[in-house]
Amino acid sequence: MSFLDGTFYDIAIHTWLLAIAVLVLTFIGLYIVKGVLARRLSELAARTRTTIDDLLAEMLAKTKFFFLLVISIYAGSLVLALPPRVSTLIGSITIMVLLLQAAIWGNRLVGYLISHYVKLAIADEATRMASATALAFIGRLLLWSILVLLALENLGVDITALVAGLGIGGVAVALALQTVLGDLFASLSIILDKPFVVGDFIIVDQHLGAVEHIGLKTTRLRSLSGEQLIFSNNDLLKSRIRNFKRMYERRIVFSFGVVYQTPYEKLAKIPTMVRQIIESQEPIRFDRAHFKQYGDSSLNFEVVYWVKSPAYNVYMDIQQNINLALFRHFQEEGIEFAYPTQTLYMTHEGAPSPTNKEAQ
Repeated sequence: MSFLDGTFYDIAIHTWLLAIAVLVLTFIGLYIVKGVLARRLSELAARTRTTIDDLLAEMLAKTKFFFLLVISIYAGSLVLALPPRVSTLIGSITIMVLLLQAAIWGNRLVGYLISHYVKLAIADEATRMASATALAFIGRLLLWSILVLLALENLGVDITALVAGLGIGGVAVALALQTVLGDLFASLSIILDKPFVVGDFIIVDQHLGAVEHIGLKTTRLRSLSGEQLIFSNNDLLKSRIRNFKRMYERRIVFSFGVVYQTPYEKLAKIPTMVRQIIESQEPIRFDRAHFKQYGDSSLNFEVVYWVKSPAYNVYMDIQQNINLALFRHFQEEGIEFAYPTQTLYMTHEGAPSPTNKEAQ
């Protein structure tokens, strides 16, 4: 009787050797495949600008040694006629290791997505890191919660009652932290929808200022007078927000009046004069200039033009130049700006009312 004809735990020695051979060959094969794929992906990542291949290379590099070993042991155990309890134990351990490796891969995937988002946000809009950290925390929390529940179910734990208990507890916590959670989800809404970002100049109801910080609970603005304005994220999204940073052109409407004594010929020249003054400015787009109405003490004109820049200082410089040029042209033409005046008629009792000529 040869050694190979013997048994070990009621299994033939040659079967054990076959299982060991399967284990070793499986491990070597997986290790070689991992190395080849990692090298190919690294070479591809060096030639391309996309980051997906970099992510795949990193995830493959994070494939742990114990994962390959446990998979190889499981493959070798399939050759053996093991007792049901032992087979079940090996299967459970294999699934646990698979879930752990999936958690490592998923954690890297979440980190990649968040870092990619942060790079885009910083490059385009200077979004703060705190908001991205919140997204990463929520993503990893969901990932690990699902994997822990799957692991418990694999160990034979009845997770139905656990999930129900967590659901009831979650409702209680949500009610207790309703305001905080509302601000947190409002923060996520601001991050994803981007009604404004750090650096934007916004008006919220009667308050205005530049966005300094978008946090998990509050958003902070720096007002024109210097003080810091703090808004709850939830209240902020319920308000009407005017974002001046995203204004590409500024529409300007201004009015002025001239005295009633202005001759018709000069009055008719005013719209053309105003148009020439405005079109001489840059960057600007003239819209209209009209004799609008007869006022109480003036003949009123209305002018509309567009400044091709959202900067407030640019608009004020242009408006100042227009006002100065308009003042100079009116002086040269002998046209007077109107100001509020009243004509008072005085009569003695019993005396006849003055005629229009006498009143003048």
